[in-house]
Amino acid sequence: MTDGHFERIALIGIGLIGSSIARDVKQLGLAKHVVVSTRSEETLKRAEELELGTEYTASAADAVKDADLVIVSVPVGASEAVAKQIAGSLKPGAIVTDVGSTKASVIAQMAPHMPDNVHFIPGHPLAGTEKSGPDAGFAGLFRDRWCIFTPLPDTDPVALDRLKTFWMALGSRVDDMDPQHHDKVLAIVSHLPHIIAYNIVGTADDLETVTDAEVIKYSASGFRDFTRLAASDPTMWRDICLHNKDAILEMLARFSEDLAYLQRAIRWGEGDKLFELFTRTRTIRRSIVEAGQDVDAPDFGRHSLDAKK
Repeated sequence: MTDGHFERIALIGIGLIGSSIARDVKQLGLAKHVVVSTRSEETLKRAEELELGTEYTASAADAVKDADLVIVSVPVGASEAVAKQIAGSLKPGAIVTDVGSTKASVIAQMAPHMPDNVHFIPGHPLAGTEKSGPDAGFAGLFRDRWCIFTPLPDTDPVALDRLKTFWMALGSRVDDMDPQHHDKVLAIVSHLPHIIAYNIVGTADDLETVTDAEVIKYSASGFRDFTRLAASDPTMWRDICLHNKDAILEMLARFSEDLAYLQRAIRWGEGDKLFELFTRTRTIRRSIVEAGQDVDAPDFGRHSLDAKK
């Protein structure tokens, strides 16, 4: 197949990412059968109410039977448990992929349990919002967003091309990376910003001189942006911190050094250093907009970006 279509897709996990995939697959007609699986009976029932699939089961092993494509969309800390559950039920020739934000850890957890007759291709769509659960997903989430693959040395190029075609059908741009390099890149562009946001919002909440009412009432755009990131799923971000520990600690150390430089510049009134830094970072923001990864809009670019389509 060259159009991204699979006869049968199994979605293990049906949160923001899984439910968005389901909506796109349904809207674009990319599969005849979509099996949705999640451990929570309540979430599974909600997925059925939303008509996200054609079949529903709490058993991951049952979900992957006869599936041509299996997409694991669970917190990265649950990857090994899922791999063990599905390993004995995978169809020969099936493609198994994931959407986790850390790749070296996911590979270490899942690869040892994957049968030799399936294609395990780790992946990571760089898309999302602060919301979670099956109601949070929406069609078009992946449009013009990158999906990064970290293929193993023995990955079948035909299977990789087929998986890339599927993600391109969802509107994604695709690229390959070494797993360790991916984890270091994501540590700075995604993981560290979220950690900083959690910390700043927590600090504001802890300040005894500022009441909760004042924090909320007088939130300026900067603090609002931080609270959006800090509203992300706690389980997912706990697992990311634990499973990308080395890269995150490296970036935190670098950030701490740069923060100390900024602190000194403010303390000693070194306006030229402050101006140089702020000018350089504004240029970076503009380059992100020019690259089509956001637009200058108060809704974080999503609706305005959709209006251009």
